[in-house]
Amino acid sequence: MVAETRLDPQTLVPRVIGRYTPVFVDHAEGIYVWDRNGQQYMDFTSGIAVVNAGHCHPRVVRAIQEQAAKIIHAQQNILLHEPMLDAAAELTATMPSSLDQVFWANSGAEAIEGALKLAKIATRRPAVIAMRGAFHGRTHAAMSVTSSRAKVRAHYEPLLASMYYAPYPYYYRAPFGTAPAEADDYYLSELKALFDTMVMPDDVAAILVETVAGEGGYLVPSARWLQEIRSICDEHGIMLILDEIQTGVGRTGTMWAFEQFDVTPDIVTVAKGIASGLPVSAVVANKQTMDKWPPGAHGGTYGANAVGTAAAAETLRVMRDEHLPENAAEIGDVILQGLREIQARYPVIGDVRGMGLMLAVEFVEADGGPNPAAVNKVIANCFEENVLLINCGTYDQAIRVIPPLVIDRQQAKEFLAIFERAVAAL
Repeated sequence: MVAETRLDPQTLVPRVIGRYTPVFVDHAEGIYVWDRNGQQYMDFTSGIAVVNAGHCHPRVVRAIQEQAAKIIHAQQNILLHEPMLDAAAELTATMPSSLDQVFWANSGAEAIEGALKLAKIATRRPAVIAMRGAFHGRTHAAMSVTSSRAKVRAHYEPLLASMYYAPYPYYYRAPFGTAPAEADDYYLSELKALFDTMVMPDDVAAILVETVAGEGGYLVPSARWLQEIRSICDEHGIMLILDEIQTGVGRTGTMWAFEQFDVTPDIVTVAKGIASGLPVSAVVANKQTMDKWPPGAHGGTYGANAVGTAAAAETLRVMRDEHLPENAAEIGDVILQGLREIQARYPVIGDVRGMGLMLAVEFVEADGGPNPAAVNKVIANCFEENVLLINCGTYDQAIRVIPPLVIDRQQAKEFLAIFERAVAAL
């Protein structure tokens, strides 16, 4: 079966929606999607780290159906409803006690916009420090703190003023070939140099950090580096915003990646996996900080949507009841070790890295430079064996491995066999 003429994507879908695959999906379950011809694919994209609880988890589907039959849109400034409170209670229960209030929004970019506004109004400071290579979204403020690819920002200048950048740890390509500990010293010195050369620390409202860098290459910092960032914030009265949009909801093997770094942020942004595919996001902070926002200072018509927050609440319960963060840690280790064994056999793979089921394989040229052509070929080869993958990195030099967290050991081994055949075919 093919799409009817009136559903022609060439006519109806703008080219700005760059598409990773040609799949015209019909339905999905668990880690699988089926196209309109009945062809089954293993989904190792999770809709870009969204369906952490698996496609169409029956408990989440039931929660959506039941809530949709009650009320769909209950605008949060007009009507209070149980799902928004239920989801907030479930979400804050997974966080440190200092993070006890939730502002609901619709997308990761909206959460970033809200977090930046909250930090500015709470501190009454104008400036923000973000990380080079970061991705935080495509709305205007989110673009202003994004530098993963020039095309995200290109031709939209001028962006917001008073945004400054420090380097994010990229140990595989650390400057001067230094070891991670020495690289951390360099990265931290570059951040501190901003205070000497660009912006006074008492003008900085927030330092914004992806706990694990996403679009920029799935880069994992050291605990020491992130703890030092926390210390710098504490020293200067700066708020630490951790972007857990792609890393959160069990993806890295704990509910939130920051748990593995022994760091507590002042503000957390959450989206993607929080509602199993419904457009829900959140800004999480403590009540004292949230109270800095007077009524009407921030908001949105669709935030705290009743159906979306019902899905979020049930998704969070599924994560807990089915131990999906723990499964991500266990199966993630199986895949990580398997990928490293493949790396040892094929020098075209320069690095394998990640946490839990947020993994990346970086491909290199003979001289060690980025090799996006190999990435494209491996993704295409895997597609031929019905596995969906996507890339990441400034130069598209890495492949993301981000299946739903319901994946089992047998499915992981099946993927590894397909992936190795795809690499071998290079």
